[in-house]
Amino acid sequence: MTAPQPFEATRASEIIAAHLHLEGPALPILHAMQDVFGCVPKQAVPLIAEALNVSRAEMHGIVTFYHDFREEPTGRHVIKVCRAEACQSRGGREIGDRIAKLLGIDWYETTADGRVTLEPVYCLGLCTHGPSAMVDGKPFARLDKVGAERLVEEVAR
Repeated sequence: MTAPQPFEATRASEIIAAHLHLEGPALPILHAMQDVFGCVPKQAVPLIAEALNVSRAEMHGIVTFYHDFREEPTGRHVIKVCRAEACQSRGGREIGDRIAKLLGIDWYETTADGRVTLEPVYCLGLCTHGPSAMVDGKPFARLDKVGAERLVEEVAR
């Protein structure tokens, strides 16, 4: 994972220009912004809106509608814990609470050292293997108390 760059309007304009030729460029632009800056900076929204000839409110609506877009950078590691019904029925709520307690943070928060962000997701596609989580794209299934502790230890290194 590459460290995010600080926001620069010139760099944001380059990203926009590189994607304007695409059909439906809004999402590719937002993904590219997040890849470079670690989030979709609020300062970029007016630039994108102007380039796409939409209102700032419409652009903000797109950013906030899709759960993968962030307005603030995440920690170096992102733990996504499934909160869907199948995982919940297998103890997912308790596992999520345990992970949050071990990290000392709540949902959508990042540890003080910037190492870990905790996010809920609503299905990782591991329904028969729940409760499940994902750390930096790596799935963890059939989590129990010990598994939750190991997961947190892995990102704490």
